[in-house]
Amino acid sequence: MTISLLGTITILVLFFVALATVALAILGAYQRSERMVDAAVQGTYTVATLASFASALIIYAFVSGDFSIQYVQHTSDATMPLFFKVTAFWGGLDGSLLFWVLLLSVFSAIAVRANRRRHADLIPHVIATLGLIDLFFIGLLVFLKNPFEPFLLDVPTSGRGLNPLLQNAYMVIHPPSLYLGYVSLAVPYAFGIAALVTGKVDSAWQASVRRWTLFSWLFLTLGLVLGGLWAYEELGWGGYWAWDPVENAGLLPWFTASAFLHSVMIQERRGMLRVWNLVLVIASFWLSIMGTFMTRSGIVQSVHAFGEDPMLAWTFGVFIGVILVVSFGLLIWRLPLLRARAELESLLSREFAFILNNWMLMVMALFVLGATLWPTLSEHVGQRVTIGPPFFERVMVPLGLALMLLMGVGPLLAWRKTSTASLQRQFMAPLLAGAVTTVIAALVLVDPMLTAAGQTELDMANLPRGLTWGLACFGLCGFTTATITQEFVRGISAVRRGTPGTSLVDASIRLLRRARRRYGGYIIHLGVVLMFFGWAGNSYKIERKANLRPGDALTLGDYVIVHAGLRTSEDWQKEMITADVEVRVDAAVQPGTRSLAAQGEVVDTLQPARWWYFQLPDQPTTEVARYMTAGADVYVSMQTVDMTSGWTQLRVFYNPLVNWIWIGTSVMLLGCAICIGTRRRDKDQSHV
Repeated sequence: MTISLLGTITILVLFFVALATVALAILGAYQRSERMVDAAVQGTYTVATLASFASALIIYAFVSGDFSIQYVQHTSDATMPLFFKVTAFWGGLDGSLLFWVLLLSVFSAIAVRANRRRHADLIPHVIATLGLIDLFFIGLLVFLKNPFEPFLLDVPTSGRGLNPLLQNAYMVIHPPSLYLGYVSLAVPYAFGIAALVTGKVDSAWQASVRRWTLFSWLFLTLGLVLGGLWAYEELGWGGYWAWDPVENAGLLPWFTASAFLHSVMIQERRGMLRVWNLVLVIASFWLSIMGTFMTRSGIVQSVHAFGEDPMLAWTFGVFIGVILVVSFGLLIWRLPLLRARAELESLLSREFAFILNNWMLMVMALFVLGATLWPTLSEHVGQRVTIGPPFFERVMVPLGLALMLLMGVGPLLAWRKTSTASLQRQFMAPLLAGAVTTVIAALVLVDPMLTAAGQTELDMANLPRGLTWGLACFGLCGFTTATITQEFVRGISAVRRGTPGTSLVDASIRLLRRARRRYGGYIIHLGVVLMFFGWAGNSYKIERKANLRPGDALTLGDYVIVHAGLRTSEDWQKEMITADVEVRVDAAVQPGTRSLAAQGEVVDTLQPARWWYFQLPDQPTTEVARYMTAGADVYVSMQTVDMTSGWTQLRVFYNPLVNWIWIGTSVMLLGCAICIGTRRRDKDQSHV
C-alpha cells in the first residue's frame, strides 16, 4: 500500500471517528449516560492518535522523497536539508490544515484528560465543541485539500522545492508558534460554550482555562516576534513589521487574549465583567479562525498568504458566521445568569484601569481588523483602496503609548478606591523617573538625529512627529519601569521583614513563589517596556541607499561603510554572490565623505548576499548582514549587483535600540513561564 493511499484512508477514518465522537458526546450529555461520555472521551484520544499517525505519514513522505504525492512534490525537493524537509509539513496550505488538526486533537485530548473529573458536567459539551471544530478542519482535508492527493499520470521524479524565503530557521519556528497560539484558543472557547449550554457560568471554568489562554498568549507572542525577526533578516528592507495582512492576522487574537487575562482578574476578585469575559473568550477564538481564513483563502493580498481559493473562502466564511451566531445566541440566552455581583466604586481604582485597558485593546483589535479587510471590501464595492503602514501607525502609536501609561498606572492604584494620599505617595517616584528619562533621551538622541536630518537647532514646538512619539515613549518607559521596580522593592522588603536575615536573591525567589501570577505579570510588563524601548529607537533610524564599487564608502551615523569586494560561490542547492562590507568607526568623518584616508578602525566585516536556488532561480533571496550592539544595529542588504563592473546597490540602515525588542521578548516569555507555573494552592490573584 502506498503512502498516498494509506494517508487518504487514515484521514477518512479520522473523519468518521471524529463524527462518532461528537455524536456520542451530544447523546451522552442529553441522556446523561456516563458510558456514552466515556466512549466520547476515548474517541477524543483516538482522534489525536489518528491525526498523529497521518502527520507522521506525511513527514515520512517528505523525508523519503515520495514525489508521487502532489503536496510533497510542490513543497520539497531532494536537495533540501533534512531539517527543512520535515518542516515543509506545514510549509503549504494542505499540510498546514493537517497540522492544525494534529494540534487541535492533541490539545483536546490533554484538556479532556485534565478536566474529566474536575468539570464532569461540562466535559461532554467541551468534547462536542472541540470535536465539531476538529471535524470542520478534517472535512477540509477530506473534501478540498487532501495532503495525500497523488499524481494520477506522469508522476514526477523531482520536486519543485520549498519557497526559498521559507528556508530560514525563524520560519521553521514561527508558523508552529502561531499555530500553537491559534489552536489552543479553542480550549477556552469550548469551556465557555459548555458553560453557557449547561448554565454553569460561575468562575470555576474560567480558572481552569486561564492557563490555557496564557499558553496561547505566550505562543502568539513568540510567533509574532519570530515573524518580525524573519522579516528583518530575510526580506532586506530594514524593518520588522509592515502591517501586512498576515502579520495582522496573528496580532488580532493577541489583543483580545491580553484583554481577557487582565479582565478575568476583576471577575475573580470582584465578581464583575462576567459577560465581558465570555465575549473576549468568544472573540479570541473567532479571531483565530478569522486569521486562518485570511491567510488561506486569498481574500487579502500578502506575500505571506497561500494564494486564492474561492471554495475555501466560502467554506471558511460560513464557518465563521456559524461561530458568531451560535456563540452570541447562547450568550444572549444566558444573560440573566451572568449578572455582576459588584459594581465599579471609583474611577481611581485598579478595576477602572483594567477596564480602560480592555477597551483600548478591543479598539485596537477592531481597528486592525477593519483596516486589514478594507482594501478587499472597497474592491468589492468600487475601487480598491490600499492602506499602508503610515495609516496604521497614525492610530496605533498613540493607542500603544496609552496602553503603556495604563501599564504603569494600574499597579499604583488600589482595588475598589485609591485615596489621595496614596496617589501622591505612589506616583512621586515613577513621575520623576519618567521626566528624567525624557530629558536624557532628548539630550542623547534628538540632537544627533536632527543633525542627520539637516536641522541646526532643537525646536520643541516643531519636532517631527516620529521624534515626538519617540520622546513620549522613552518617558513612559521610565515611568513604567519605576512602577515595576517600586512594586518589587516593596514586595522583597516585606519578605525580608517577615524572614530576617534572608538575602536579596532568596527573598526575590520567595516572593515569586508566593505570588507567581502577580510578580510574573510584572516581569511580563517589564519585557513589554523593553520592547517599547526598542520600538522608540525606530524614530531615530537612518537609511542610506547607494551604488558602490569595491573601494567606495559611505557614512552612516558614526560609522563608515566600505565596499571591500565581491565573490561568488555555490553549493549543492544554490548559487551565491556575497559582498564583503567593512564597518569602520571614525567620529571625525563628515556626512558624505568617501575618502578612504578618513576611515578608521574596522569593527566588523559583514557579508550580505543574494542567493539563487537551482530549483527556483526566479525567486532569489536577500541575505542581510548585521553588526549588532546594545545601542544599535548596522544593517546591510544587497539589492542588485553587476559582477562585470563590481557595481553593487546596497541598502544600509542604522537602527537604534532594535535589539532591545528581542531582549524584551525573552523577558516576557520568562514572566509568562512563571505565571503558567502557578500552583493551584496559590492564593494571589491580583495580577496576571
